[in-house]
Amino acid sequence: MTTFPAGEQTHQVVLPQQPALESVGADNPGSRDETAHGHPATVRGTGREHGRGETGGQGTRARRRHAKSAATVAQAAENGSSDAPPQSNPSYEGGVGASRVFVLSKEGNPLMPCHPARARELLGKGRAVVTRQVPFTIRLKDRTLAESEVDGVQLRIDPGSKGTGFVLTDEKKEANEHGTTVTIRRGLVSVELQHRADQIRLCMQQRAGYRNRRRSANCRYRAPRSRNRGHPAGWLPPSLRHRVDTTFSVAKRLCRYAPVTEIHVELVAFDTHSMSAGRPLKGAEYQQGPLVGTSARAYLHAKWDNACAYCDATGVPLNIDYLQPRSRGGSNRITNLVLACVPCNQAKGNSPVEVFLAHRPDRLAKILQQVRTPLHDAAAMNATRWQLMDALSSLGKPLHTWPGAQTRENRSAMGLAKTHTLDALSVGSLDHEGGDAIVRFPAQVLVAKATGRGSYARTTPDRFGFPRLRRSRSKQHFGYVTGDLVRANVPSGQWTGTWTGRISVRARGQHSLRTPMGRFNVSHWNLRILQRGDGYGYSTQPESAPSTSRKIA
Repeated sequence: MTTFPAGEQTHQVVLPQQPALESVGADNPGSRDETAHGHPATVRGTGREHGRGETGGQGTRARRRHAKSAATVAQAAENGSSDAPPQSNPSYEGGVGASRVFVLSKEGNPLMPCHPARARELLGKGRAVVTRQVPFTIRLKDRTLAESEVDGVQLRIDPGSKGTGFVLTDEKKEANEHGTTVTIRRGLVSVELQHRADQIRLCMQQRAGYRNRRRSANCRYRAPRSRNRGHPAGWLPPSLRHRVDTTFSVAKRLCRYAPVTEIHVELVAFDTHSMSAGRPLKGAEYQQGPLVGTSARAYLHAKWDNACAYCDATGVPLNIDYLQPRSRGGSNRITNLVLACVPCNQAKGNSPVEVFLAHRPDRLAKILQQVRTPLHDAAAMNATRWQLMDALSSLGKPLHTWPGAQTRENRSAMGLAKTHTLDALSVGSLDHEGGDAIVRFPAQVLVAKATGRGSYARTTPDRFGFPRLRRSRSKQHFGYVTGDLVRANVPSGQWTGTWTGRISVRARGQHSLRTPMGRFNVSHWNLRILQRGDGYGYSTQPESAPSTSRKIA
């Protein structure tokens, strides 16, 4: 979870900016209003037109936002907007620029996002106020929606099992040097949502274990409840429902901060049967798995030649053992099962096979040859894709779905790396052979990690499931809740100064504040709220950095 070291003027620190942008003029050549997308105005005393229509910086001249050809679009559009040319991927011919800032009108309606330099100028002149710290959003005090020209942006989503990528894009039609009309796509804001579905599933399994033990320990036997209980239409397990709800929540929030006109989503389906077989299947092969005409035990005996997979013992009773134990998330797939003698089975216990055979790498490599890629993530995507489409359609925006193969083709043609956000930028129709191109992507990605809003549990259990500590029934103490973004003014002591970060509340009023320099306790009297906690922890990372959430498709 990111904290923001800030002084008195927080808005100039938390803006998504590059160090070189401090000396850049606020005017953006080729733009048309307060947010870089309105009508050009004439500079007073010069007779020239420039982008913002208010300040006439020296050397400012009118330039086209896009060049005549796709090859020169990146240099003309991005460098003219205070953006830097790319440095990491030599095959990518577009530009890399600063992430745009969300702008709201006087009445709170979304306007076109603007450059951070322009946002700093508007805040410095007192023409705008900060309405939200993360993602950074300003509201104009002297301009309404009717007085602005809003072209609109597109929201592109790349769903994933561990993380989902969101990118706001701006598409323009330009004529190239041959007179052909091409589409130029520019990425404005990138957001990566990291789900916590694995944590939810583990908590549900832990709760089920606690309940199962309390049902059977020191009591008469009571049979577990039946598994044929019905569910309402559209029901999903909590870990899957979380993926749909958080993706919809972020998309709805982006539609509130930006003038989204349409939504483009990558719709993928995984062939889990082919993934399990490790090859493409045809016709009746989908109905015939590895256990066709036999049983699991007979299949394993034939595969391992009636011998223990760990020590090659024969002529002894053999048990079926899990390579990845069920207690550690292992599945019942046949590729996760082996034969083991009783001594090896007891010695292994619930430890993973990598730990049990760490001193025998040759034997470990032989056993791991049969292991297949887990299907948890693929099954989660198959189960939630239509639920996600139904949820996004309720936003009232035109919804377009695109296959994953087209996203991969667009990304490869543009020379982009494989990340959640760059995949989202590549979602949709793009005739790269006809000259269409992606000319810009944001240099910084806003990472929103789902942290939740606390627990309903009233006690903290020990490892046996018995209550150890009693929790407070109130989540709010002295006006603050865990996850709130605050500014602390510490008058004395080791942590003297002004600090900005997120807090963990304590009932006694000494809240714990997390800063880049460490965590310390601060009295609620020395705190000032900047933004209420919304169930997410925010941080930023470079676009070229590998994603921290596992990518599925």
